[in-house]
Amino acid sequence: MDQVNPEDIIHHLQHEDTGPLIAQAIPGSSHLTPFSTPYASRRDIPKYRIPQHGAPGDTVYQMLKDELDLDGRPNLNLASFVNTYLEDNAKSLLSANANKNLADNDEYPALLDLSKRCVSILAHLWGVQKGEKAVGSPTVGSSEAIHLGGLAMKRSWQQRRREQGKDASRPNIIMGANAQVALEKFARYFDVEARILPVSAKSKYRLDPELVRENVDENTIGVFVILGSTYTGHYEPVEEVAQVLDEYQKNTGIDIPIHVDAASGGFVAPFTFAGAGGAKW
Repeated sequence: MDQVNPEDIIHHLQHEDTGPLIAQAIPGSSHLTPFSTPYASRRDIPKYRIPQHGAPGDTVYQMLKDELDLDGRPNLNLASFVNTYLEDNAKSLLSANANKNLADNDEYPALLDLSKRCVSILAHLWGVQKGEKAVGSPTVGSSEAIHLGGLAMKRSWQQRRREQGKDASRPNIIMGANAQVALEKFARYFDVEARILPVSAKSKYRLDPELVRENVDENTIGVFVILGSTYTGHYEPVEEVAQVLDEYQKNTGIDIPIHVDAASGGFVAPFTFAGAGGAKW
C-alpha cells in the first residue's frame, strides 16, 4: 500500500469525510488497540498457530486483555472465593518472582525458606501446641490442596491395606452434596468412589455427621469437611465429624483421617466466634 503524506491527512480531516483515508493510517503510528492500527486492519493475527510475521506487543496485549475481560471482574464476583483485594506491593513481588519454577523449588532456597515460615505462621494462627510440629506445602489454592491432600489419604490407605494383605482397589471418600466441584474432581481424577451425602435443613445444609457414621467403612480413605461452603458459606462441623471417626476407630481399629478444605475459613475462622476446631484452639 502506498505511503500517505501526514499533511494530506490533516488537510483531509479539515475539509472532507474521513472514512476512506483514515483506514490507511500513518505508518509507524502507535498500536494502542487492535482495532485502530494499520497492522490490525491489514493482517490477520492467527489464534491457533504462530504467525508468519511478528505482531506489535501492545496490539497483542490489548487483544488478550479484551478476551480475558470476558471472565468478569474478580472483585465483583460474590459467588466464589476470588474477590480478595491484592495490594500493589504483593503484585510487585508476584511479578518479580513469576519466572521461578515452583515445582523445582530446591533451586530456589530463599523461596523454600519463605514457604516454611508461612507454614509456621499458619500453625501458630491455629494454636499449635508446644512439642507439635506442623507440616505443610504451598499450593496455588484450596483446589490444588484438595487434590494433594486427597491423594495423600489414598496412598496412605493403599499402603495400610497392602501391608494387611487386603484388597486396595475400591477406595471411597465422603463429602457433602454442598461440596465445591474440586472435591468431586479429585474423586474422578484419582479413581476414588465419591460418596456424596445429601444435606438438609436438619444438618443446616452442611455435611451431616450422622450420615458420615452410616456411610463410612474399611474402604473409606478420608472425609472432606469444608470451612466456608460455596453452597451457603457455612462452616461444617469438623469436631463432630472427628468424634464420629474416633468412635469408628475405637470399634474397628481403622483410623480414617479428615481433610479440612479451609477455602475461606483458613484465615477467617481463628478470629471469629465460630469455635472452629474445638476447644483445643
